[in-house]
Amino acid sequence: TYRVIGLMSGTSLDGLDLAGCTFCYNGAGWSYSIEEVKTIPYSSHWLVRLADKYILTSNAIEQLDLDYGKYLGQAVLEFIRETGFDPDLISSHGHTILHQPENSITFQAGSGKEIQRISGKTVVANFRTLDVLLGGQGAPLVPIGDAYLFSEFDACLNLGGFANISYDNGKERKAFDICPVNIALNYWAKKLHLTFDEGGGIAASGAVNKTLLDSLNKLDYYMVSGPKSLGKEWLNTEFLPIIESLNPAPHDVLRTVCEHIGFQISNSLESNGICQHSILLTGGGTNNSFLVDCIREQSGAQVIIPDQITIDYKEALVFAFLGVLRIRNEINCLSSVTGASKDSSSGDIFVVE
Repeated sequence: TYRVIGLMSGTSLDGLDLAGCTFCYNGAGWSYSIEEVKTIPYSSHWLVRLADKYILTSNAIEQLDLDYGKYLGQAVLEFIRETGFDPDLISSHGHTILHQPENSITFQAGSGKEIQRISGKTVVANFRTLDVLLGGQGAPLVPIGDAYLFSEFDACLNLGGFANISYDNGKERKAFDICPVNIALNYWAKKLHLTFDEGGGIAASGAVNKTLLDSLNKLDYYMVSGPKSLGKEWLNTEFLPIIESLNPAPHDVLRTVCEHIGFQISNSLESNGICQHSILLTGGGTNNSFLVDCIREQSGAQVIIPDQITIDYKEALVFAFLGVLRIRNEINCLSSVTGASKDSSSGDIFVVE
């Protein structure tokens, strides 16, 4: 039995998710419970510091890593005090600063050493680097958790900053990033002075821009089979310029991007033979009912929406689980998913001295 606090910060900058989880292994399989949860919205200070990170100098990135690690450590201490959840382990995703696996580069801010120093607990962090050094994408990492904790579903689809899917093809686990979701939708909601388009109401009022939809669907990324992953760099250089060149009204952009997401998800399900199967839907985008309707209508899949805590904290739960596997020196990163030369037990361990 392991008591773990999982930390997750996604590309859409919705906030820092903390989940206090218990995992039990009975010799045949794993069970889990999510006991305490909390989301800390980012202050304007952190929204500025964590946005457009990849253009920072190396010295600024190092300082950000240190400062954000202190922030995470303090957040953990506060979580423990508030909830009384006393963990054996802290497992942190960090916040992605750079993700260029084609250049053998990936970096998630949030110094594990600082988290350990402040919290006084053993910490596992930096889960992606080893896989990238082994020639992999370093992403997605959640599929091992899907395989162990959510095996009753044919596929797991997460609607976070980017949509990613995980499924078993009968031989091995497969997974990849599909397309941008909240990171793109929130970008245009901000043009309307909103943090996000609640329930997709604004998108529902817009009209599909056929020219824009066709242009987005022709992006090279969608023509490549997995393993593959997306980052904010791709969004800024490939995705957003297409929309800005056509300059449609924001509500039409939101409508068109929802249609685009539905199409790309449907296409991914169909091309991988899972379009008529049971799909577990989680992540912040699941709260966008209009987007979910677009996915259902275009894919015909049996979309299953779980309880709100699972929707919002599944990724924090799985990163907590990745830390457990790392402490046990068991595989937590699958080469069948990332394209690495081999499976690995990934993550740096910072122990209490």
